[in-house]
Amino acid sequence: MTSTISSQPTTSTATARPASGHTGADISGVDLSKPLSDGDLAVIKEALHRWKVVFFRGQDLDHASQIAFARQFGELTYAHPHDDTPPEDHPEIFTIDPRRYEERYGKEFREATKKRRYSYFSGWHTDVTASVNPPAGSILRAETVPEFGGDTQWTNLVAAYEGLSAPVRAFVDTLRAEHRYGGAEKPTGDSAYARRVNDNLLVAVHPVVRVHPETGERALFVNPGFTSHIVDVTPSESRAVLNLLYEEITRPEYTVRFRWEPGSVAFWDNRATAHLAPRDIEHLNVERRLHRVTLIGELPVGPDGQESELVAGKPFTADHRVVVGT
Repeated sequence: MTSTISSQPTTSTATARPASGHTGADISGVDLSKPLSDGDLAVIKEALHRWKVVFFRGQDLDHASQIAFARQFGELTYAHPHDDTPPEDHPEIFTIDPRRYEERYGKEFREATKKRRYSYFSGWHTDVTASVNPPAGSILRAETVPEFGGDTQWTNLVAAYEGLSAPVRAFVDTLRAEHRYGGAEKPTGDSAYARRVNDNLLVAVHPVVRVHPETGERALFVNPGFTSHIVDVTPSESRAVLNLLYEEITRPEYTVRFRWEPGSVAFWDNRATAHLAPRDIEHLNVERRLHRVTLIGELPVGPDGQESELVAGKPFTADHRVVVGT
């Protein structure tokens, strides 16, 4: 029997259908290229809060209409903390295409990312948590995708927190962690990537558990791609705690897998999810090009009411400039 979201407004044509037991919902009956009704907005928001990521198919969007859709949910950031070449007249658009990274950082960049936990970390991550105000959400649309492979997965960080035992939840409620652009190890040397990261440094200290500002739910907020260490504990203790939490957030039962098609759109709550970029097509000569816009986020707040702290850089907003070293 198919389960659907209940109590939808009568003015809505949108229908949300859960995609897995914990995470993800498919939404149909809505054209994202047009302004949404109040009822459709309510259905999407309700599904997003309940299932953390929502999926749309068969959408005909360009840069402008993707931006217009996203603005119905909040203000948008600049494309990306390190992207100095967003599309002309659309500074909100971040294009995800491996060829762009190779053009900027050299052909060795893709191989290097397999060995390092840097920003384009090909593992589980939550976007830009090195910022003191990580994005509230992201909207990604597919332009060109391979016939097979290239799926993205998401995991539910609220379910992961709730899956911990009560004593462990009480313990991690008290912890804070540093998130650093570049991950646990600061990029060294004189490569284009190292210069880009160090010239545009982002570092913040966040609660390990954050309270969602709209639902009040508690979610684990550690990030294999950005979290460098738990503060005020020994390095060995930090590694042990983080490994425990990373194992928890990546348990299969909390995840959903999405098969992309041209015109597919994924909208996720960055405050309550992590996602996994695909690794199954790196050996294939295929094209995969998607475009993302990002909703400006607020300062995370822990169970004790303490907000995140800025260590380096500045909040991630629409007013952003990338330093490009020579």
